[in-house]
Amino acid sequence: MEQPLFLTLFLLFSIGIQFVSSHQESGNWHCETDEESRISAEFMPGVVTLDGHADDWDNIEGFEFSLLPALDPDHDHEYKGGKMTVKALHDGKDVYFLLKVDGEYVYKKGNDKNCPSVALMFQVGESATYHSMGGCKQSPDVCNKKTCRGHEVDIMHFSIGNAIPGRLYGGNPVDNRDGNGGDRFGHLVDLYAWSPHCMNLDGVSSTGNDTSAQNDWRGAWWHSSFSTHSGYSEEDSPYSTKGQKGTFYFEFSRALRTMDRLQQDVQFTIGQPSKFSAAFWYPEDGNPWHGSGHYTIGCDWVPLDVPPGSSAGIKVVSRSSWDAANGFAFLLSVVSFGVSFFVAYWVHKKNAISFQPIDL
Repeated sequence: MEQPLFLTLFLLFSIGIQFVSSHQESGNWHCETDEESRISAEFMPGVVTLDGHADDWDNIEGFEFSLLPALDPDHDHEYKGGKMTVKALHDGKDVYFLLKVDGEYVYKKGNDKNCPSVALMFQVGESATYHSMGGCKQSPDVCNKKTCRGHEVDIMHFSIGNAIPGRLYGGNPVDNRDGNGGDRFGHLVDLYAWSPHCMNLDGVSSTGNDTSAQNDWRGAWWHSSFSTHSGYSEEDSPYSTKGQKGTFYFEFSRALRTMDRLQQDVQFTIGQPSKFSAAFWYPEDGNPWHGSGHYTIGCDWVPLDVPPGSSAGIKVVSRSSWDAANGFAFLLSVVSFGVSFFVAYWVHKKNAISFQPIDL
């Protein structure tokens, strides 16, 4: 196994421990869902640029969620920094997400657990539950695509400890060439799971790797305290002053449909809803994030709509174009008739024989 993939799997294992520890429940699971929570990824082509900046999202509606502990979704213990606003849209080819979270700036280069981190999770298998990340009951030594069939969930996880603000991370030619969902540059990885105990990079499994997989996600991050907007490089780390009040922005995109044939990617269909959730880690009180720092936007799946473009808008444009064409044709016919009349009159006048009397 190549060293970059080994490092990626090591980081994945560390994150997996965090997922597992955050799901070691102390009692019976209790969930009170918010029936009004719903995200609509409207058809809005050419509106946003994937750079971590949120200015181009200002006119796009989202939904504001309380961030509740994943272990015990109790509002008394919600994230004290503020809410998470989730926005989405699509352009008919790709789907875009913006996660906006208030929080004091904190960043430690090379240490993911001392930096904020986010994840998106989607239902893939029809039996996949939000609770227990798919809900497969099989133990780690026997969970696989046969014993846990139908419990697949798709996960995108972004740990920013090695990611430069405003730069794109995720799928890249180097890692996709190896046929897995890793990202050796910024750790924006593409995962799948059947449960917290059974999670892998796309294309990687205990029964053998499949090199047809790849990382289909791309994303960037930003913080409102940054004073430079033209771009940062690694030498500018830590990019801002620790403790600055502001807002973290995480922006992502992925194709609506992927070339996945392993049942590891969610496939979005225009006009049909999907189910998703979002998670947030934050190193509170200067401590690296761990199970109690893992917050989510709810305790069950949140519906995600991907509506088609407005047919009414298409009709208006079509009708307007037709009226303009008719008007131009009518004007052209009037002008042509006038020219024809003038030419006929001129020819008639030129060929007319004038009367001249003859003297006898």
